[in-house]
Amino acid sequence: MKEIQLTGIDGILIGHAHNSEAATGCTVVLCPEGAVAGVAVRGGAPGTRETDLLKPENLVEKIHAVVLAGGSAFGLAAACGVADWLEKKGTGFDVGVTKVPIVCSAVLFDLWIGDFAVRPDAAMGAAACENAGNRDIPLEGCVGAGAGATVGKLMGLDRAMKTGVGAFCVEEKGLMVGALVAVNCLGDVLNPDTGKKVAGLLAADKKSLADTQEQMLELYAGGSDLFAGNTTLGVIITNAILTKAQAKKVSSMAHNGFARAMRPAHTMYDGDTIFTLATGQVKADVSVIGMLAADTMAKAVCRAATQACSWKDIPASSKLFGG
Repeated sequence: MKEIQLTGIDGILIGHAHNSEAATGCTVVLCPEGAVAGVAVRGGAPGTRETDLLKPENLVEKIHAVVLAGGSAFGLAAACGVADWLEKKGTGFDVGVTKVPIVCSAVLFDLWIGDFAVRPDAAMGAAACENAGNRDIPLEGCVGAGAGATVGKLMGLDRAMKTGVGAFCVEEKGLMVGALVAVNCLGDVLNPDTGKKVAGLLAADKKSLADTQEQMLELYAGGSDLFAGNTTLGVIITNAILTKAQAKKVSSMAHNGFARAMRPAHTMYDGDTIFTLATGQVKADVSVIGMLAADTMAKAVCRAATQACSWKDIPASSKLFGG
């Protein structure tokens, strides 16, 4: 098995657009020829668009884009810009008078960092489409939906750390499976290979890391309100042949990657959501695809922390620990 570039999977284009000063943005995964898709939502506070149509019993078999965005519920507007952009390109579900692009979306909460009045909108969604495949914009780091992403927020932003977008992809005997993720969780981020924390809740000295789970145990009995406003959003991309039901299962298995690399994951304060896109070129066992999805997602979560840069007074892993 070898590591490859996520952008090397045919039929997929990835684009980012963001406002760095306002610390918000969106990321689009385009599949102009359509891709079979599934979704699994495990967090208790999701914000999503068009996820019901991914249920196996519903009509549409393929979708044309997934949009990950900041801005909380306001950020769902970015998907409208993506849909408009795709319609102008003649992409979508043919309804006779036009083609309707099927665009799924999920949002994370970043309103407490940067300028809350600036949110991903239709124009930003269209800009992300225009940027798809633009190698001048890094795939990872504080870009797109990760522009305002932070972790370790149990004690507020004063002891949080900056994260962003991470990606990781592998190939085995022609099967490609990769993950793209914007990490904005309540808790801490770990390196799944070593178990070492790479980002999360800062200790009182702001030079080392505390433990979110331990702090949660101390706080809950006192009736303290836990810090809300989180959510980690991911996309599994594969060249495998999958049905909608199988794509949903892959998304479900990929959440194991969240659990390996984030502590805690799937809380009532997170809207953790993972989409799967399958372009349909290679036959493979669903369990193998799901296993690789979990592995690549865990590594992508870690990279979302290690590839991020600090934002004003909010440090990133690279500043605190080097590397």
